[in-house]
Amino acid sequence: MDTSELVFAGAAEQARLLASGVITAPELLGHYLERIARLDTTLRAYRLVLEAGARREAEAAQRRLDAGERAPLLGVPIAIKDDVDIEGETTTYGSAAHGPAKTRDADVVQRLRDAGAVIIGKTTVPEMMLWPFTETVTFGATRNPWNVDFAPGGSSGGSGAAVAAGLAPIALGSDGMGSIRIPATWCGLFGLKPQRDRVPIAPHDDAWNGLSVNGPITRTVEDAALFLEATTGESGFVAAASAEPRRLRIALSNRLPPLLTSRVGRAQRAALKESGELLRELGHEVVDRDPDYPASVMFDQALPRYFRGCYDDVQTLTHPERLDARTRSFARVGGMISDRRMAAIRDAEARTADRIQSIFDDVDVVVTPGTARGPSRIGAYQRRGMLSTLLSVASRVPFQALFNVTGQPAAVVPWGFDGAGVPTSVQLVGRPFDEATLLSLAGQIERVRPWAHRRPPVS
Repeated sequence: MDTSELVFAGAAEQARLLASGVITAPELLGHYLERIARLDTTLRAYRLVLEAGARREAEAAQRRLDAGERAPLLGVPIAIKDDVDIEGETTTYGSAAHGPAKTRDADVVQRLRDAGAVIIGKTTVPEMMLWPFTETVTFGATRNPWNVDFAPGGSSGGSGAAVAAGLAPIALGSDGMGSIRIPATWCGLFGLKPQRDRVPIAPHDDAWNGLSVNGPITRTVEDAALFLEATTGESGFVAAASAEPRRLRIALSNRLPPLLTSRVGRAQRAALKESGELLRELGHEVVDRDPDYPASVMFDQALPRYFRGCYDDVQTLTHPERLDARTRSFARVGGMISDRRMAAIRDAEARTADRIQSIFDDVDVVVTPGTARGPSRIGAYQRRGMLSTLLSVASRVPFQALFNVTGQPAAVVPWGFDGAGVPTSVQLVGRPFDEATLLSLAGQIERVRPWAHRRPPVS
């Protein structure tokens, strides 16, 4: 297997190659470090590359492999989003406002280490993870490897760019308003937002008032399933990814949440239409049906929790005065939402979720466009204020946030490309706690319409 095939093989296949002795962990890591040195000056997917530590971890993994030990990700490199703590390193949240280095790994990082993963570095994020583009005053702009004039998405933008360009086989992301699914869409990858509390987020429990979860950005469905098993300690996800799903009843919907203004683009509409045709060909029953979104759900649930989450996060910073003006404005709005108001919002959460999820009384999966349009151009928001930026980005990505409110699993499956050569996707939304059905359906789509072989121009 040549280097290009190896680095794009995916985490599960690499784990098999390492276990069989086809390649060693130090050799595999070396290929990624060489590619990062060569390509990341253009992309800026990594905020920090932990070269020395990763080499030590790869050597230790190889000793374990040589001794006959096996673990799900033993010797496989993984990139970590820069809102997740790594012992001995700063967690910057895309800002110069952060405090000192962390004294312990986040729980999810510890579980990845326990599964044998080699931590290769920390990936870039927008300041305080607020936006679906990854540009900061402190660390500059992260670019999309499919078209470097455009953003890779956000807030897990560096994670998406790294996996797409072959700078990591798998990356940890977090998703509070779509932050795994958006960069996975625009980078041509599989992205999974797991069920809330499925993957640990400690020490940041209940981040963004329950909106945020940790999850994988991967090349293949199997890789995401492997990540879930490694980080949750639960089994069955890998088997689900390879199993043919039963005949499902699937609803197609391109309805926007109430009070959001947007126009779904031609390429995104085509992806939804074509996915429905494919799913019918695969034997599923496909209907056109919309979830019952409460009229003011964005303003009663999603946005207050988002704003207050930013405010709460800013209170933990050592140097909040170093935040850019747009972030400070965002946090000020969040500070206007009282504890009493937030308690009432959380009390109403179950009723909201029950209403939206009532569609699952009749269907197994809801399919929506992944995004309404493609990403913004690099620099498009440099001179915009908070409100102008929020209104603009919300019109690009209206299909994600409500499923953070409900907490249920959702995934994006790569589809085609838009006029700028940027990938599109469709979003699969499952019943609460039913990642297995999403993995099975996504795996079926992947087998008949594969995407992992695609290579972006910067790769």
